[in-house]
Amino acid sequence: MMTDASRTLRTPRAYISFIVIGLLAGLLSGLFGVGGGTVIVPLLVLMLQVDQRRAAGTSLAAIVPTASVGVISYAVSGNVAWIPALILAAGAVVGAQIGTRLLPRISQSALRWGFVGFLVVVIMSLFVVIPSRDAVFELGWINGAALLLVGVGTGILAGLIGVGGGVIVVPVLMLAFGTSDLEAKGTSLLMMIPTAISGTIGNLRNGNVDIVAAAIIGVSACSTTALGAWLATLIDPFLGNVLFAAYLAFIAVQMAVKALRSRRR
Repeated sequence: MMTDASRTLRTPRAYISFIVIGLLAGLLSGLFGVGGGTVIVPLLVLMLQVDQRRAAGTSLAAIVPTASVGVISYAVSGNVAWIPALILAAGAVVGAQIGTRLLPRISQSALRWGFVGFLVVVIMSLFVVIPSRDAVFELGWINGAALLLVGVGTGILAGLIGVGGGVIVVPVLMLAFGTSDLEAKGTSLLMMIPTAISGTIGNLRNGNVDIVAAAIIGVSACSTTALGAWLATLIDPFLGNVLFAAYLAFIAVQMAVKALRSRRR
């Protein structure tokens, strides 16, 4: 039997909202190498009053086709580090399980403030370190092990506060590994695919995915992801850093607001 909440997601207004959300998420995904969850989740909650968990599960499912198109777009210009992406993904899948188990034991408010602090440091660093478009990721034993740790850390954060993927991986690849901005974005998108598939399977079992909404958002996002990836190649690396910093600042504000609200409760 369809609930009142389900009926509101099967109206013309809801379908139009899904398309708009998808178009915006796809553009940002291609432009910044992120999954788009930081756009999809809050908009589903604010525009359609979707439950937070269902919004997160629906977003994760929509990321699979979105990231796939993004990877193809970056791969065409040779801006995907395939093996490093798989190492990151392997670590993220394991880390997500750890994060999920730690979730009941750790203060969400402290985690959010810690993540805000991390984003502030990254934002400041983006104005100091400008990635070279000629930089190539050379995989070795040491940086391979470091990648695995980054993947695990990303997965843990994803499991704990629902934010991860490109928001963490892209700046870390640029600032810590010296990767070009374009290769960092393409590699980040590839890393997300197996991670999102794994998470979606679990969410489907728990009934936390609106398949219709995920399909519409995902297909809509696919139509603008390639545009975002193309724009990323046209933008000067410094301007790209400035825009990415603004995007991270938006996420930091979201996290700070959530932390303040949880403290009031």
